[in-house]
Amino acid sequence: MPSLHALYIYPLKSCAPLARDSAQVEARGLSHDRRWMAVDEHGRFLTARKHPRLTLIRAHPDGDWLTLEAPGMPRLHVVPAHDASRVDVTVWKSGLRAHAADQSANDWISRFLEQPARLVFMDNACQRPVDRDYGRDGDEVSFADGYPLLLISQAALDQLNRKLASPVSMLRFRPNIVVDGVAAHAEDAWRRIRIGNIEFDIIKPCTRCTLTTVDPETGEFDPDGEPLRTLTTYRRGDKGVTFGQNLIPRGDGVIRIGDPVEVVA
Repeated sequence: MPSLHALYIYPLKSCAPLARDSAQVEARGLSHDRRWMAVDEHGRFLTARKHPRLTLIRAHPDGDWLTLEAPGMPRLHVVPAHDASRVDVTVWKSGLRAHAADQSANDWISRFLEQPARLVFMDNACQRPVDRDYGRDGDEVSFADGYPLLLISQAALDQLNRKLASPVSMLRFRPNIVVDGVAAHAEDAWRRIRIGNIEFDIIKPCTRCTLTTVDPETGEFDPDGEPLRTLTTYRRGDKGVTFGQNLIPRGDGVIRIGDPVEVVA
């Protein structure tokens, strides 16, 4: 039977992954996943698509606190601003009111990115609905690009690496859930799955971009444009190059490495 092979969270959008043996599933995705985000001076979200060094930041959550570490930077403990101030931010087409971080966090991220920036936090009052063309009324998402969770089969990466001159890590694709024990891209045919006791709707394929060409170990773009260049030779469809599937949870609870993954529909 297919099983849950790996779990990852990214506490700060575009930061380095944190591997987990277990994770709490919430309506917005895994607990602590993409609840923090860097924005520019206009409140527009910043990602590794244009700022690949963001992948070098290691962010460790502790409740509403966040500890940041990065090459050449002092360790910093971040908290939402004491005055509970909010700022207008945008993630793609979503506009929302996020909780501002304190000034020390803004100074830290501005120094690291070498441009004016600030950090913001998504608390319970900061709500962002999922695209209604795909989700239900009441479905919500974190600061992730569009959906609460991303799933990829391990076999899909193995197949890709057989086509590449230099294999790449699964972390190029920034999944939350990696499933083992299935054929490459078996997830393309799934509509609903159960992991442990929690069911998930498979919403739509994940369309890929230049973010896959950022090496998370170096914070630099791959000079050959890989693995995206190779993916275009066999994973391009009407809506672009796809790799992995977006999920919406239909329950909450804990999932763990080794949990069975059952295809419900």
